[in-house]
Amino acid sequence: MTTAAVEHVIRAPRAVIDGMVQSAAIGLGDGVIRVVTEIDGNFGGADETVLGPDMVLLPGLVDTHVHINEPGTDWEGFDSATAAALAGGITTVVDMPLDCDPVTTTVAALEAKRSAADGACRVDTGFWGGIVPGNLESFGELAGAGVLGFKCFLSESGNADFPPLDPDQLRAAMAVVAELDSVLLVHAESERVLTGCPVPGGRSYGEFLRSRPDAAEQDAVRIVLDAVAETGARAHIVHVSSAEVLPMIAEAKAAGLPVTAETCPHYLTFAAETIPEGATVFAACPPIRGKDNRDLLWAALADGTLDMVVSDHSPCAPRHKDLTGGDFGRAFGGISSLQIALPALWTQARRRGFDMPEVCRWMAQAPAELAGLTDRGVIAAGKRADFCVFDPDAAWVVRGADLRHRHAMTPYEGTSLTGATRQTWRAGRMAGQDSRGDLLVAGLREPA
Repeated sequence: MTTAAVEHVIRAPRAVIDGMVQSAAIGLGDGVIRVVTEIDGNFGGADETVLGPDMVLLPGLVDTHVHINEPGTDWEGFDSATAAALAGGITTVVDMPLDCDPVTTTVAALEAKRSAADGACRVDTGFWGGIVPGNLESFGELAGAGVLGFKCFLSESGNADFPPLDPDQLRAAMAVVAELDSVLLVHAESERVLTGCPVPGGRSYGEFLRSRPDAAEQDAVRIVLDAVAETGARAHIVHVSSAEVLPMIAEAKAAGLPVTAETCPHYLTFAAETIPEGATVFAACPPIRGKDNRDLLWAALADGTLDMVVSDHSPCAPRHKDLTGGDFGRAFGGISSLQIALPALWTQARRRGFDMPEVCRWMAQAPAELAGLTDRGVIAAGKRADFCVFDPDAAWVVRGADLRHRHAMTPYEGTSLTGATRQTWRAGRMAGQDSRGDLLVAGLREPA
């Protein structure tokens, strides 16, 4: 590397590099990190950005669980979702294949989604393909069209166009996923358990919680792990909410099975005991569980049983939350939190003794690895020059109306958080809201 290859230098008294917070100078060129060296390194006449000692330079975050819901709905959109991501230090998102019309289960639907996204995205955006009973014989075509992997449900998704797989169909799908050398993301709640549970209804959060018990996640995770053992397919369990599944996941990992798992900021922040009656803005599937359960999720992040934290940003139009009636049986299950995922996690993580390197592993490195985006997620030579400049001590109160999501409602309304994104950099440049990201295609992941 010569200084001629460096167009810009970021000098950071604090940056997360090699799993530590350390001072560094990062030389950038052509959208890539060219060199990482001592903070006083000489780069000739390259332009410089010098960060203050109160800032921490993080890799651009990667959120692999975002429901953008376009085309076909007014719930969210590529423009608003990626604006929220950019404001929150997230430089790459991967969109889920349901709650859009058409659902992303065919190549034609993927092309419709790409058309809706083209020119609208402020950050890099990739797509998961969907697997449903109706495309079990053809979903492999989506891999050739560029999805980063696949998503399925083991219980009703809430969308009639995206029905669940039964255990036999899951094994058949996993066999194909293994042949494709891809990954299958699984919504792990068991339909056969939920069928025997009380139907959710009314204003009681306790009743809603009983309608989606731990047993639904336990049974579904066992189905997934059995299928992984049988097929060798790589599986990822999304939005783990129940600590009861953690021993199974830990055992599978110890046995060498190719399985990973995630949880979300809302499961790590809120607790069932404090959710008011009728507060349907907290409705999510699987549900937010109790305080002791939350503590065990944090322990599983610490010991590696859980690999990552992603937002599961799942918005809807306010009319679908039954905000006036407060009936959990009528409310859409989903949490809006994309823009505030980092401070929400950091607020709780710091209280529990974690530091920025762990947060970066959970919110950047591990999600990038899940999606096969090996050119990002850490600050290192050769990686994309995507960064989040974060103020870890900033104190502020969430106001949904100030967020860039399409709809203002969020369970974090009025919550005091610590930490704020001050700058987001994409491909070596500080990004404003006029930033435009790339549409990511499997096998085509070069910097812009």
